[in-house]
Amino acid sequence: MTGEERAELGRDLVAACYLRGDFVLSSGLRSSDYFDKYLFETQPALLRRVARQMADLVPPQTQRLAAPELGAVLIGGAVSLALDLPLVIVRRRAKEYGTARSFEGELRAGDRVTLIEDVVTTGQQAVAAAVQLREAGAEVLRLIAVLDRDEGGAERIRAAGLDYAPLFRRDQLPLG
Repeated sequence: MTGEERAELGRDLVAACYLRGDFVLSSGLRSSDYFDKYLFETQPALLRRVARQMADLVPPQTQRLAAPELGAVLIGGAVSLALDLPLVIVRRRAKEYGTARSFEGELRAGDRVTLIEDVVTTGQQAVAAAVQLREAGAEVLRLIAVLDRDEGGAERIRAAGLDYAPLFRRDQLPLG
C-alpha cells in the first residue's frame, strides 16, 4: 500500500466510524471518542479495502485465521476470503447447547494461526482469545488488528508473548 493509499484508507475509516460523545468501552473504561467498527465492517467497499491491507499483515506460514466473536468475525471472514484461508471463530464462552464448542470451524492441535481483532484498547479480550487458541493446541503466530487505540493494549499483548501488528494506531489517524 502506498503512503497515499494508506492515508486515504485512514481518512475513510475515520469518516465512517469515528464518533465523539460519552462512551463506555468494552473494557469498562469511559472515553470521549469511539470507533464503531460496525459502521465500517458493514460497508462492503470499505471492508474489502481493510481486508486487503490486513491480509498483508498475515505471516505467510499461517494455516488458519481466527477471530473472536462478534466484533472481529466480519473482518476475519473478509481476510479469509482475501487469502483463501479457513477461519475459526473464537467464542467468549462455550455454547450451552448443540455441540457446546468454544470454537466454530475446524481447529487442530499444531495449527499455525493468525488472530484477527477489530479495535484494541486494553488488549484483554485479544489476549483471552489467544490463550483459548493456545490451550486448544494452536500456535498463535501473530495478532493483527484494524486499530490500536494506544491505551495499553499493545503492551499487554506483547507481555503475553504475542507478535502484534495493528493496521493503524490511533496517532496515525486524522481525528482532528
